[in-house]
Amino acid sequence: MSNQPAIQPMEQFMVHKIVDLPVVHIGGMAIDMSITNSVASMIAGAVILVLFFALTARREIVPNRGQALAESLYNIIDRVLVGPIIGHEGKPYVPYIFSLFLIILVLNLMSVVLAIFNVGGMELTFAVTAQLAITATLAVLTFFSIFILGFVKHGPKFVTLFAPSGMPKVMLVFMVPIEMLSYFVRPVTLAMRLFGNMLGGHVVMSLFGSFVVALGILALSGGVATLAFIPSALSFSMIVALTGLELVVAILQAFVFAALATVYLNEVVNFGHGH
Repeated sequence: MSNQPAIQPMEQFMVHKIVDLPVVHIGGMAIDMSITNSVASMIAGAVILVLFFALTARREIVPNRGQALAESLYNIIDRVLVGPIIGHEGKPYVPYIFSLFLIILVLNLMSVVLAIFNVGGMELTFAVTAQLAITATLAVLTFFSIFILGFVKHGPKFVTLFAPSGMPKVMLVFMVPIEMLSYFVRPVTLAMRLFGNMLGGHVVMSLFGSFVVALGILALSGGVATLAFIPSALSFSMIVALTGLELVVAILQAFVFAALATVYLNEVVNFGHGH
């Protein structure tokens, strides 16, 4: 029997402490302040963003490469998403959508680019956006911020969003609950879409990485087993291809999350305008 450990592709998503800190008691609630691999990755992502804008925040007429990249990212949100979807009234909300996009983008890219080191057992990164708790927090925060904004801007009139115009009053009894259900399920779909795409990609990459190592070790035993180098090489080529695909998915999922948030925001900003 082989003494090699079983392949456990889900192990990479386990949250564990890397710096043990004391528990803080606030009222009757105990808060563990220890730094986990998930928290460390988020701190690293925040540091990357701060450094990026600290180095690229220039007001030069002829921008350097860093400033051009930062401006291009901002223009994607301003001119491709917020402008066409919401219009001029969406300008005040560009910073939030831009921040949301960049946070998800950086965390996604970190989990893909640095994941190659995890194959060798080096835990240099953690797939933060493959954790439902994280994606759900982003989705709920975004959704209910927009929902509260709706009441702030329009007052009780905002509830008419759940009553389609021109609908007979008898049908409203059935349609209002359906509209409310479809509206409040939005944070679930936002969270699950990002979580599912990042989780699935990392699991597949982990499986193929395990094939490369296991088949490579088998091939080193010599004899007929040397032929195992062929599927090992094929698995490695799949990892290369999947890494490229995951990079595309990482960018697209950040853009999709920001785009959907913009669409939901449009319903509030242009409420009743038929925009």
